[in-house]
Amino acid sequence: MKCALVIPAWVPEDIFSSKTANSQINYWQPLGTLYVAAVLQRAGHEVCFLNGAFLKHETIVSRLKAFSPGFIGIYSTAFGWKKAKEASADFKKIFGPGVFICAGGPYPIAMQEQCLTDAGTSMDAIISGEGEYSTAELIERLEAGCGLEGVEGVIYRDGGRIVKNLPRPLISDLDALPFPARELLGDAGRYIPPPATYRRKPVAVVMTSRGCNRHCIYCFQIDKNRETGIRYRSVENVIKEIEACLSQGYREIKFIDDTLAADYDRAMRLAGEIKARRLDFTWFASACVNQVDKPLLRAFKEAGCWAILFGAESGVQKNLNTIRKGTTIAQIRAAVKAAQEVGLKVSTPFMFGIPGETYEEGLQTIEFALDLNPDIANFHAITPFPGTYLYDNREKLGQMSDDLSDFTYQGAAFVPQTMTKEDIISLRRTAFRRFYGRPSFILKRLLELRTPHDLAVAFKSVRSLFNILVSKNRLKA
Repeated sequence: MKCALVIPAWVPEDIFSSKTANSQINYWQPLGTLYVAAVLQRAGHEVCFLNGAFLKHETIVSRLKAFSPGFIGIYSTAFGWKKAKEASADFKKIFGPGVFICAGGPYPIAMQEQCLTDAGTSMDAIISGEGEYSTAELIERLEAGCGLEGVEGVIYRDGGRIVKNLPRPLISDLDALPFPARELLGDAGRYIPPPATYRRKPVAVVMTSRGCNRHCIYCFQIDKNRETGIRYRSVENVIKEIEACLSQGYREIKFIDDTLAADYDRAMRLAGEIKARRLDFTWFASACVNQVDKPLLRAFKEAGCWAILFGAESGVQKNLNTIRKGTTIAQIRAAVKAAQEVGLKVSTPFMFGIPGETYEEGLQTIEFALDLNPDIANFHAITPFPGTYLYDNREKLGQMSDDLSDFTYQGAAFVPQTMTKEDIISLRRTAFRRFYGRPSFILKRLLELRTPHDLAVAFKSVRSLFNILVSKNRLKA
């Protein structure tokens, strides 16, 4: 069957302020969609991928008409759901009942049958979990002219009723999956992470594991109760994918596991294998501060890692406990210090609007960020994504926006009882100004400029900071 996988058209201003969008925008390789594409290809289907990050809606429609699919899969986040519905309605109007339209992604997984109710008859089904095998079985049924009863992980429309099949167990053997179909991306050079978070282009994203065994209140996981925990790919399988990426011309890899160091020994083996094979690429990873030490970080550095992200989140222990981070202020300090001592650049995101957090505690977090002095810091608004503990308990913890476009880490979609939305906006503006406006920080960055890429990043950062400083309205940066 001809299968089209679509990310609806969007523009940077859908997420960021129009004044800072150009300096903040980043385009991630849609790994989940590419995994689904690879499984469908392996099953013998012809797959077309259309990414609305680079295509207008009219162009997507035109290409779909030329392709003439029998199945259209639409990816949607929370803030992208409105456009997913609009795209689905247009597709159904154009192609009629002969095209089966299905949605997947974080928002449909979290909201499930409510999405079908909300979208109306323009949408035929929802994938309620990991999409690879559910989508393949769904299309197999369609080709055979059979119904969808019993297809695990699928919620579908059957005449005037919505049928919810049993959930599909999470994939335990990740090595059995084909590598993501990156060849469908076209020009890989368009897919770049945020400025200052990569060294070489093009950049591939790789996930060496799935899931998390932690319980942060703002984090969405398919395995909501963490019953399955973390599922790991073998080191050998990961190395094969790295080598495949390098053969395709990629020069840097961003590992997007929730934490690459959850299994310490495995992380050490992976770094050792990369070094032993002398693989020529740079890489960026994320890790929890209580799962690393200097030997592991040094092994990362020696294997080509140049930067690491530690989720600091807050400089107040009470608030770390509230979000169930499972870390301490001392562990954050130790991890950042160890990483910088072995020569890694360190990125630390922080968040404001934590339940019970006061404005004064937000200021303490800013002071902590300044004292911690990472190489990159970001300051988000905590966001109650559907499917998280924060979303499920929003009414007793604070107030939530009814506008899904606020669900971007930028829009203060959640406001705790102890703050106002204006407080969160003020804290974010103050944090960016004080962290990036320090003369010592600016001088250090100027002394580090070496390449045209460094200059371009510096220019974008200065422009973004200027717009943040002069902004008098809502900070969406």
